[in-house]
Amino acid sequence: MNVRTDIKEINEIPNIGPAMTRDLALLNIFTPSELIGKDPYKMYDKLCQTTGTKHDPCVIDIFISAVRFMEGEPSRKWWYYTSERKTKLSQERSRK
Repeated sequence: MNVRTDIKEINEIPNIGPAMTRDLALLNIFTPSELIGKDPYKMYDKLCQTTGTKHDPCVIDIFISAVRFMEGEPSRKWWYYTSERKTKLSQERSRK
């Protein structure tokens, strides 16, 4: 894993704006390096639990893009991960 060490502020991460910065703060994530190794799906579940609100599943895509970017993958628009998320969630539902 070729993690990024040059990104110092959360808002320097592609796809992360002011609203997502606030959501990450609710998850006690304040620095970009804190995203490394995180599970975007667990982050989403914790955000929904913390706020008492079911957030749009696209938030998962943004979390995936941010985590993967910090872990060294190229910058990609958040919707690049939409089909991956839909496949994973569909597979999880079919196992239940």
